[in-house]
Amino acid sequence: MRDVLAASQVLRLHLPRTPLYRYETLGQELSSEVFVKHENHLPTGSFKVRGGINLVSRLLSSERSRGVITASTGNHAQSIAYASKIFGGKAVIVMPENPNPLKVQATRALGAEVILHGRDFDAAKEYAARLGQEKQYRFIHPANEPLLIAGVATYTLEIFEDLPNVDVIIVPVGGGSGASGACIVAKAINPDAKVIAVQSERAPAQYMSWKENKLVSAKNETFAEGLQTGQGYQLTQSILHRYLDDFVLVSEDDIRESMLTLMTCTHNLVEGASAASLAGARKIKRRLKNKNVALIVSGGNVGLRDIIDLYERRK
Repeated sequence: MRDVLAASQVLRLHLPRTPLYRYETLGQELSSEVFVKHENHLPTGSFKVRGGINLVSRLLSSERSRGVITASTGNHAQSIAYASKIFGGKAVIVMPENPNPLKVQATRALGAEVILHGRDFDAAKEYAARLGQEKQYRFIHPANEPLLIAGVATYTLEIFEDLPNVDVIIVPVGGGSGASGACIVAKAINPDAKVIAVQSERAPAQYMSWKENKLVSAKNETFAEGLQTGQGYQLTQSILHRYLDDFVLVSEDDIRESMLTLMTCTHNLVEGASAASLAGARKIKRRLKNKNVALIVSGGNVGLRDIIDLYERRK
């Protein structure tokens, strides 16, 4: 928690506070008071930038000038690129082949070098680690980085500042930094507050790792880029094993339907990973009755092809 408070001091110099809005329509559906934490309002359109700024700000100037490298499907990429631009460093990002073109364009616009390699996120991550060793770049793991977790945990700190009596926080999970950060803050401030993680049933590695209390690899076939991971990660799983209250899986159709609902109710573009929080809430609706519920909308970087797909499925 001390790390989170320290990160908050850094981030307030570089990022706006994101709003926590109450939505009556969602509350009526879930028979609860529903609030949405709009991380999509951050400069890169995603919560990940909190972690990127916190980590890159703590690097040695020699590390930044030599360069950092990471792998990402898009939001983490923009986070590291944005932070490197602020603090004057070189950023190299490895993305899987056939990425969201808007996220590639945004990452390059921030000054990062983008390399497309591998058919999925895990292949891109392995290549980034190998290239980092060859070039002596500082490899930034997408999950096993304490400073990333402390940075993204600040959104949960803001939730408690705005809604001290929050009962349940529902968080989408890819690498797990957001959920593990939420756990750290929630259990430090109010141990009775529940943190519930959500992942797609088409990419259940983190869920299975949590259930089995060991790192597990699994299929990684979800359309939701922010949920695309095929394995559990040591640091985030160690936190989730200790503090997470529950973990649920949702279908791809659940996610798509929740994307449409959130776009309609909140008038925001919402990517698939963000919509997983509402999809998860719908799955455990009975448990949420009369609770104060915070849904994390982790990002708004939805690709045009996903919007077209939603439209075509509705026809």
